[in-house]
Order: sequence, then structure tokens, then C-alpha cells
Amino acid sequence: MGVYLVSIGEREWFSEEEGGYGAVAAALGDELRRRGLPPRAPGSGPAAGRGGGGGRFEEKAAPPMAGFDAFCRDRLTEAERDAFYGWTVLVPVSLTEPVVLPFGSAYTDETVVAGAPQALAVGERLAALLGLPLDAIPETGANLELSRWFTADGARATAAARPGPWADDLDTAFYAALYLRAARYALRHGCPVTYC
Repeated sequence: MGVYLVSIGEREWFSEEEGGYGAVAAALGDELRRRGLPPRAPGSGPAAGRGGGGGRFEEKAAPPMAGFDAFCRDRLTEAERDAFYGWTVLVPVSLTEPVVLPFGSAYTDETVVAGAPQALAVGERLAALLGLPLDAIPETGANLELSRWFTADGARATAAARPGPWADDLDTAFYAALYLRAARYALRHGCPVTYC
């Protein structure tokens, strides 16, 4: 069990069937038009077998989050926290503020949509503050790759070889890397990311 952060493919995004996001996609499109932005259809994500570790984004958010949340509260404004990890759906569209939609999501009574460009900007800043060794942390998009790296020996071995603030709290480092990677994935593949 646990909470998973996953990408949403094009068919699933527009589907009106159970488990689809058609109502959210339509309401978001209306809100984007109201804000003077073009409605943007998400890409379908990477094709299986394509170079660069094709496959959907899927990571398990299992470690305790209290240290990460405290770290962010000390360094970020409420608006920055909302942009980085206070959403239920992250979309590859620039949103200066999250869009709240009256649709239940996997864990809340409403859907909060945030923009990946804003999440990416905050994530890069946090990565620099933590000294995250981004070149050592997996980014291919293979399922659970980041989760496994942090729970197996990858993070501990890298922390021993490359100490720094990130190594002092690997749970905080995990969430900083997770949300940064989610924003990069959404932008690179043009598809939303959500919890399930």
C-alpha cells in the first residue's frame, strides 16, 4: 500500500469513464480560456521502448513527510509550497496560481491543479539549498526508479561519498527530488502528474 505519484496519459486525461479525468480536463480548459490562456491538450507521455527510459512516471511516496514539510515551511512562502507540492494534479502549463476545481480527487474533496513550470522553479531552488547530487539521482522515468534509489543502497552510498545538507535527512531529500522530477517529467513529456 501507499500513495503513488503517476503520470496521466492523453486517453485517460480526456476519458469520461470511471478513473478518467475528463471532467477535470474540461473544467481546466474552461479556466485556462477564462485566464486568456490557450487550453492545452496533454501529450500522451513517452512511448514504451523509446530511448530515455520510456514508460509512465510512477513513484511511491512512502517515507515520512514531516521533515520535508518543515524544511519547506522554513524556506518557502505558502504560494511556493502550493506550487511545489500542494497540488493534486500537476500540468505542463504555466499557472501563476493553482486552479481549484470542485471535483474529488484520490485523497481530497477537490482537485488542485498547479503548473509544472512554477513547481520546477521552486524545486531547482530547493535542490540547490540541499545540495542534491542531481547527476547521481535517477531521472530516466522508469517505474519506481527514484523510490528504489532512495530505499536501497544508492542514496546511502552517494551520501557517504558526497555528504552535504541533503544527506542529513534522506526523507527530505527524497521528496525534494520527487517533486522536482515530477515537474521535469510533466514538462518533458507534456503530460499531467497526479496521485493515486
